Amino acid sequence: MKLSKKGEYALRALVALGNSHPRTMQIQEIAESENIPKKFLEQVLLILKNGGYLQSHRGQHGGYSLRKKPDEITLGDVVRLIEGPLAPIGCASRTAPTPCTDCIYPAGQCWLRAVMLDVRDAISDILDKITLADILKRVPKKEQSETGMYYI
Repeated sequence: MKLSKKGEYALRALVALGNSHPRTMQIQEIAESENIPKKFLEQVLLILKNGGYLQSHRGQHGGYSLRKKPDEITLGDVVRLIEGPLAPIGCASRTAPTPCTDCIYPAGQCWLRAVMLDVRDAISDILDKITLADILKRVPKKEQSETGMYYI
């Protein structure tokens, strides 16, 4: 599993929104605070909204806020939403397995699949235990000042 820029930006946006929770943040504010290109961020936020993690608010003071509590959002679920299955190879996926077409081993005897299942399980065990609330404890909060963002 490799985390793409889209996955990284999704997690960074969630952290920004988690730090401001329950306050609504505008896209421009998230983009500036996390140094994410605005157009790319718009796509990521739409995926997170459609996945049930965010809600959007219209109007002059509109923007995005978390739909779920930070302790209800696991990194594993977000990464799967953005990146797809966690398995390094298709036949080792538990959520969307794809059969091997060129494997020379009988079903259930492929050593590569067995090792990649262990890799997938290790990644999943870690990501499924870490919530956004856990991450927010590790990240310093940002506050808006008249001159810009700063850490507290």
